[in-house]
Amino acid sequence: MTDHTVLHVRGRVLAGPEDVRDELWVVGGRVTYERPAGAREVTTVTGWALPGLVDAHCHVGLDAHGPVPVETAERQALADREAGTLLIRDAGSPSDTRWIDDREDLPRIIRAGRHIARTRRYIRNYAHEVEPADLVAYVAREARRGDGWVKLVGDWIDREAGDLTACWPRDAVEAAIAEAHRWGARVTAHCFAEDSLRDLVEAGIDCVEHATGLTEETIPLFAERGVAIVPTLVNIATFPRLADGGAAKFPRWSAHMRRLHARRYDTVRAAYDAGVPVFVGTDAGGSLAHGLVAAEVAELVRAGIPPVAALSATTWGARAWLGRPGLTEGAPADLVVYEGDPRADVRTLAAPRRIVLRGRIVG
Repeated sequence: MTDHTVLHVRGRVLAGPEDVRDELWVVGGRVTYERPAGAREVTTVTGWALPGLVDAHCHVGLDAHGPVPVETAERQALADREAGTLLIRDAGSPSDTRWIDDREDLPRIIRAGRHIARTRRYIRNYAHEVEPADLVAYVAREARRGDGWVKLVGDWIDREAGDLTACWPRDAVEAAIAEAHRWGARVTAHCFAEDSLRDLVEAGIDCVEHATGLTEETIPLFAERGVAIVPTLVNIATFPRLADGGAAKFPRWSAHMRRLHARRYDTVRAAYDAGVPVFVGTDAGGSLAHGLVAAEVAELVRAGIPPVAALSATTWGARAWLGRPGLTEGAPADLVVYEGDPRADVRTLAAPRRIVLRGRIVG
């Protein structure tokens, strides 16, 4: 395709869960539903079109050991793109990935800056590790560096307690979230266990990652406050392996991780049923491979979320939550075309027919 080529997407265009169009056109890299007059070069793609998929918990520029070279980060972003992920909320990375913004062939990224964790209470080389007295200052720093999000580590294993415990006192959390909001940034937090959730939500947090510790007591609080969760079920699937590795040294932690894993589907379904906003995220870039967005959607369906709602969690709903357009008139043309109707079978997402990014076919 050249800059003068018009792209014609014909078949079924899922502009919304029930908003199905017969075709759209891409002119100058943007979506239009009006047939362009006098187009000389037209490339036609047929199938079922969705807005580019969203991975709302992904880490480009990070692997299990910390920051990675630019070449590795590029491969990560390309793997996400080939899976149909065209919008990423990067939920914490020590790498500077601003160079990706200049690449027309790579997904768009909304950054949360670098993780902010308690000293010696997170994965080595990932986070700023600070004490409560410094939390507000680091939140302000990452709010300035990010794209409207800040990422806290809400809980982690406490080696003295031998189990997961909250990382921050209530007053520090309240001050930190207020500071992020003052800078116009939303706040999310890594949370596996139960203990930190009430303090975070009552302090005004906007989202919680993983959220395996939700209970009958905290789910209504999340729903009432409109706090979203990104369950990352493809990551939670690793809990038994992690529990095996730590069982001898930290038996309480190991047993706790197994319990959280065993009830993971019930937890997500209960949250969804209560009205908690649920979005798709894979947690790629730590120990997990990139390009797992279709697997995560399938996991949400396995948990009991209706297929169309699970699709929305990575398309229409996710884009609205992140403040990015879908397939609306005049929007940037970021879309994925499939052989069949993904509403009928979400496994269709695993096999994109065509990927269009910034109005160009890239895959």
